[in-house]
Amino acid sequence: VQLQASGGGLVLAGGSLRLSCAANGYSLEKYSKCWFRQAPGKEPEWVSCMSGRDGATYYAESVKGRFTISTDNAKNTWWLQQNSLKTEDTAVYYCAADLRPVQRIITISTTRIDYWGQGTQVTVSS
Repeated sequence: VQLQASGGGLVLAGGSLRLSCAANGYSLEKYSKCWFRQAPGKEPEWVSCMSGRDGATYYAESVKGRFTISTDNAKNTWWLQQNSLKTEDTAVYYCAADLRPVQRIITISTTRIDYWGQGTQVTVSS
């Protein structure tokens, strides 16, 4: 399975972006779909997941109320709607998928994630 992330770009603070992640090769319907990000010089940070088991959504406190994750299993695609962007949201965003419960995905090393896409750059300027 390959994950292809897109939709990043340069936006002013307060603006919006919609990131997309398209998976090919195998249905990820039962997988939890997630987004992570990595700012320069920092470790990868979990941003959001949607459970493959019950569709429940989870968000890091830093993005709660501003970001929304959604998925279309028929298209093997998921999105991250980013509103009210802040300069501190600047990072490379990665989509990921894993069969583990979301609570486990959040805690394990990103190197152990089942599927990890290439990143898309989000730059928020003031």
